[in-house]
Amino acid sequence: MEGIIKYFRERKGYARMKDMKASGFQTRDIRRLVEEGRIMKVKAGLYRLAEVQPGEASGLVEICLAMPKAVICLTSALAFHELTTFVPTAISFAIPSSDKPVKLSYPPNVPYYFSAPQYKAGVEHHESDAGHIRIYGPEKTVCDLFRFRNKLGEDLALEGLKEYLKSRNRDLGRLMKFAEVCRVKEIVSQYVRAIVG
Repeated sequence: MEGIIKYFRERKGYARMKDMKASGFQTRDIRRLVEEGRIMKVKAGLYRLAEVQPGEASGLVEICLAMPKAVICLTSALAFHELTTFVPTAISFAIPSSDKPVKLSYPPNVPYYFSAPQYKAGVEHHESDAGHIRIYGPEKTVCDLFRFRNKLGEDLALEGLKEYLKSRNRDLGRLMKFAEVCRVKEIVSQYVRAIVG
């Protein structure tokens, strides 16, 4: 049993049932640890060590582990890149429009369906204390928010753009490249000219 706990700790507190079985652990021992409350079931086949407190990053990691094609997007990516004061109540993630998301009861989440070019563009990989996160970079995130401005509000897209433009790492060429992919080049250009002058 302690071997299973050690296995979890070596993997930042998360493990899949199939990987545990492949490592020689017994299903009944895993089940007993769940009953004892030492490990928690995140979804079918995915478990988390109970002592790992789900913080903001761990929620993003859980989404990425549960759905190998999920990419953190929109308000969640904006908050991750510290380009907003808005605190999302659910994790936004993108999947290809041809896919179906896995139903997860926790953490609260909202799927968005992206076309292939918009899904593939601008994906970054970040290592957090909780594990690996697939997320859109700041430029792509700002452009996605303009694309979804009718649903999420133009204020949020504008705040993200203003914060991005204040950043030392801003790259207008890169921003415009993603504005083109997201088909919002005209509106983003207008705002950039108005803000930058």
